Amino acid sequence: MEMKTEADSNAITEHPHTDKPRPYLYVAFNKGFIPRKGKLSEPGVTGSLENTSIHAYSCSQCEKCFMSQSDLRLHMNIHTDKYQCTECGKCFRGSYQLTRHSRSHSGEKPFECSVCSKRFRDGGHLAAHNRIHSGERPYKCHMCDKAFSQSGNLNAHIRIHMAEKPYKCLLCDKSYSQSSHLQSHKRHVHSDL
Repeated sequence: MEMKTEADSNAITEHPHTDKPRPYLYVAFNKGFIPRKGKLSEPGVTGSLENTSIHAYSCSQCEKCFMSQSDLRLHMNIHTDKYQCTECGKCFRGSYQLTRHSRSHSGEKPFECSVCSKRFRDGGHLAAHNRIHSGERPYKCHMCDKAFSQSGNLNAHIRIHMAEKPYKCLLCDKSYSQSSHLQSHKRHVHSDL
């Protein structure tokens, strides 16, 4: 299980080792990321490493943290060419991740929803999609108890509570909490450019 110090959904930057302050700890629980104000080892912070008996193993190359040495070892593969895509050169943790990524180049979608026949490149995406049909909403906001079927939707929702607006328009000074809002803004305000 991977821990991150910045929001995970709709990655804002490819390079997490910037000099920007990182006021929230995002810890992966059941594939959802939950922000907790405070430092990794701050006593009394719910979800901190100390309270959950999690030990952080940090990557010397990119500063990402992991809960186990085995997770860190797998992660280190992305800094080598052991599992490198022959199409684009991107490196992955293992053969499964490389195979899944390769489908983005081939367009292959071997996983099909039995309800609506929508197809997916990844079995995990199919499982997340199936929650929409079943009404299952396992990702709950710790601030308002609103629930979501997908972790990415929870992460976008949490940015609203935090007043975070990481998606900035390059053509004006507007910022948004969700990338879809920025895209809508560009279509409606800057469509004549």
